Amino acid sequence: MWLCPIDATLKGNPERNQTSLGQHVIMDFGRNNLGQETSPYLLQHQTNPVHWQPWSEQVLAAAQAANKPVLLSVGYAACHWCHVMAHESFEDPEIAALMNDLFINIKLDREERPDLDALYQNALALLGQQGGWPLTMFLTPKGEPFWGGTYFPKHAKYGRPGFDDVLNSIANIYNSEPENVAHNVKQINTALMRMNTARSGDVPLLETIDEFGKSCLQLMDLENGGTKGAPKFPQPTLLAFLWRTAARTRDENLQNAVTLTLDRMSQGGIYDHLGGGYARYSVDDQWLVPHFEKMLYDNALLIEMLCDAWRVTANPLYAHRIEETINWILREMRVSGGAFGASLDADSEGEEGKFYVWDASEISGLLNTADVSLFNRYYDVTEAGNWEGHTILNRTSSGLTLADHEAEAALSNMRQTLLATRDKRIRPGWDDKVLTDWNAMAIAALCEAAMTFRRSEWLDYAKLAYNFIRKTLGNNDTLLHSYRAGRAQHAGMLEDYAHMIRAALRLFEISGSASYLRDAISWAEQVENQFVDHKQGGYFQSAANSNDLVVRSKPATDGAVPSGNGIMVQNLARLYALTGDQRYQTRAETTLACFGGRLRDQFPSMPGLLLGAEMLQNTVQIVILASVGSAELYAMRRAVFATYLPNRALTILGDEHDLPQNHPAFGKTRINGKATAYICRGPVCSAPITDIDALGKYLDEIAKGEDPA
Repeated sequence: MWLCPIDATLKGNPERNQTSLGQHVIMDFGRNNLGQETSPYLLQHQTNPVHWQPWSEQVLAAAQAANKPVLLSVGYAACHWCHVMAHESFEDPEIAALMNDLFINIKLDREERPDLDALYQNALALLGQQGGWPLTMFLTPKGEPFWGGTYFPKHAKYGRPGFDDVLNSIANIYNSEPENVAHNVKQINTALMRMNTARSGDVPLLETIDEFGKSCLQLMDLENGGTKGAPKFPQPTLLAFLWRTAARTRDENLQNAVTLTLDRMSQGGIYDHLGGGYARYSVDDQWLVPHFEKMLYDNALLIEMLCDAWRVTANPLYAHRIEETINWILREMRVSGGAFGASLDADSEGEEGKFYVWDASEISGLLNTADVSLFNRYYDVTEAGNWEGHTILNRTSSGLTLADHEAEAALSNMRQTLLATRDKRIRPGWDDKVLTDWNAMAIAALCEAAMTFRRSEWLDYAKLAYNFIRKTLGNNDTLLHSYRAGRAQHAGMLEDYAHMIRAALRLFEISGSASYLRDAISWAEQVENQFVDHKQGGYFQSAANSNDLVVRSKPATDGAVPSGNGIMVQNLARLYALTGDQRYQTRAETTLACFGGRLRDQFPSMPGLLLGAEMLQNTVQIVILASVGSAELYAMRRAVFATYLPNRALTILGDEHDLPQNHPAFGKTRINGKATAYICRGPVCSAPITDIDALGKYLDEIAKGEDPA
């Protein structure tokens, strides 16, 4: 049995879903009130006999008035074990009656309020329990956690107590042992506050960062890829850190650990070989059996990682997986207007993975005899299957590289035949809500892939999504977090701003359009105004006006997605390089120093911050002076994006513009009217470069850690 383990820590603020009558807000707590919500997850529960309420201060006030404890259930639409608990308990009239009698029951979509989810996941960890979804927390009427768990079966099994027993026990403890509840509340709240206490230290130098990167090798599974043990998550931020360390130090062991991971994932069962895209994690340590849900963020971050790996290795496997994954995103995840939905469910027809798995007889009925033999050999198809009597398509056993061109062409045709048949099956549920931060990750990934592989249409899709977020979820210089069914809601969180800044800077580097830089600067100021911890440094998850959290958290560790503080340090380092404004350097250094005391002990879980620290000290500032739209400009830009330069800060200038005065290339001009490039490292810039080949050679030498002549 598997739960849906924790993979991310996100944040946000809600709009309230209430019915108004004149000046008064009315909500009937004696019924299920999820019907007016937009979250697909909440709507899945709108017909439960449980009197579910959406999270709001009004609901907490009602709990206080009734002096009833709160049962908070947190999950998300694609979560398999959330569905299991719903079918077993929340749809059961007897369990629902017990819940309604003893508790005020709140249902929460962790993707809409990831700040609340993170808070209560931390509280569960402090109780000595492993987190995950569904999350079941018991709170005081003020929202203070005092006990919790994850999945509970209706009746005791799997070594877990039955949910009916849990409900009765917790209600009895709350009513008869108030001193014990108060003790738990105090201990948990104190510990939650302590998590935000800074352990300040020095900004790590490059030598220290290299030491941390090389030390991470002992965490890696050098046979199967990824980190040791199961389950295995892709962890693209950690992979990016190892890859960058390998490139800077010329460490082949680190490089091999990353390529092995990418190869095993890209040929394993965690990858959807018919439709494209990677599942959220692998249950086993072989990357064979996925937890079949597919998330936008995983695939966006993996596209970027594969682009970086391709620039160094030119491995055609990575190019294929990038194109297939982007095709999946564009085909299955786009919503009206050009943005992207959140996820695809693990389940269909009430069974996990049913949409994706195959029987050998099905394949034999679709392909001719010669094709069946070839396909089965490459995709591990047997009569017995490789998972619960069925086959999860994978190519691990046939090798970690692509076959010859002829075989791959034949396999491609066979995959299309199977995909056409699979498309007729009942599909998994699609959570089509648009999340600002996840979309920003997809925008950045599409930009990177477009420039790496010269696919202008991918860049067009990135711009469409960017404009959707900016216009639909943006209001001047503020951002909202979520959009669905015509409603943009929930105040933006740190990650929303951080990832949109990153996406804007990526588009600025590609286009040279000052509007993108202005957006990035404006959002960076909002981060400083709304999220900064003025006392200790760093940034909180939620804005200063958040009133419904018992503690505002300050994220520094990376999970499936990088922490907001890690991305902000990277953004600030790039803004400093592009603008020369020393405020950005100071903010980045202050944030790094805030967490500096923890880095020595926790560096494997903080690669995002380390990437920012390295960017701050090792930036490559590139300036291209060329006529807008000229062939020379495009050729120089291609040379920049063809090279693995993760610390680049590219500025494209036309004839009417100049650099900020603090930029090391300020005042430099085109040579003899030709498109001209300058590469600056620290205060020193190269001689002007007008030859495309010379520019490529110069950048390549920098990428290899050499000093260009």
